[in-house]
Amino acid sequence: MFIEHTNIIFYIITYLICSIPFGLVYTKAFTDVDLLSLGSGSIGATNVLRVLKQDNHPLAKKLGALTLASDLLKILILLIVAKYGFNLGENALWFMSFIAILGHCYSIFLSFEGGKGVATFFGISIFMMPIETIVGLVVWGVLAKTLKISSISSLLSVGSILLLLYFFNFSNISSLVPMVLIYAIIFGKHIPNIMRLFNNEEKAVI
Repeated sequence: MFIEHTNIIFYIITYLICSIPFGLVYTKAFTDVDLLSLGSGSIGATNVLRVLKQDNHPLAKKLGALTLASDLLKILILLIVAKYGFNLGENALWFMSFIAILGHCYSIFLSFEGGKGVATFFGISIFMMPIETIVGLVVWGVLAKTLKISSISSLLSVGSILLLLYFFNFSNISSLVPMVLIYAIIFGKHIPNIMRLFNNEEKAVI
């Protein structure tokens, strides 16, 4: 009973903390930019960088990096505490991971709108799938360097991690199911970017 209650508490905390729109918080705190009405309207690091760079704001790279780190660390720290501080099992950790993506992409503080989930995903994958994450980051780096389009680089990078997990851990349903659901959410949040790509309207950011 104690374990079940602990799990539920962590699920609630995960959703609330991962719902915090750090990109919006930082831009409001340090600039007069309305992040929700500019660029893609997202609260993630890419839109922070895109919007502030267009305005030649001196804090563009710093606030972009700070947003990226915050969105990644908010779930990574929770997973570390849950596993090593409270001994939560793998299934509970994966459920926390799924809830983290829900919180970031459908934030209770933004009327259930939010970011694209990529930075938060990497906070999950670093902890849950470190080897696959290394490959995914290499894929992201190569594509970002060549294509300079954040959305397609991110989708293919996350997709490569999912494929690696499938081929090398295909018998572990407890990890595959949440990963497929997570990717589905991230892909869905990127549909506007994909449409802009088809219309040659997606701007290079990286």
